[in-house]
Amino acid sequence: MPSSVVAEIKYDKLSHTLRVIYVSGVIYDYKDVPEQIYIAMKTAFSKGTFLNLYVKGKFEFVKVEG
Repeated sequence: MPSSVVAEIKYDKLSHTLRVIYVSGVIYDYKDVPEQIYIAMKTAFSKGTFLNLYVKGKFEFVKVEG
């Protein structure tokens, strides 16, 4: 199901970085995220809800300037 908040997610297996690209165009990289979290988020019914419950506040992050 398309998300009204999250446009796209990507995962770098080497650095364990979850990149979240928001519908607004803002990009955040969440650090040291287990691959299982990425897989679960990919298949979650609501990516925004999943993000709020299991990613935000749990992992360090940086805003990607682009």
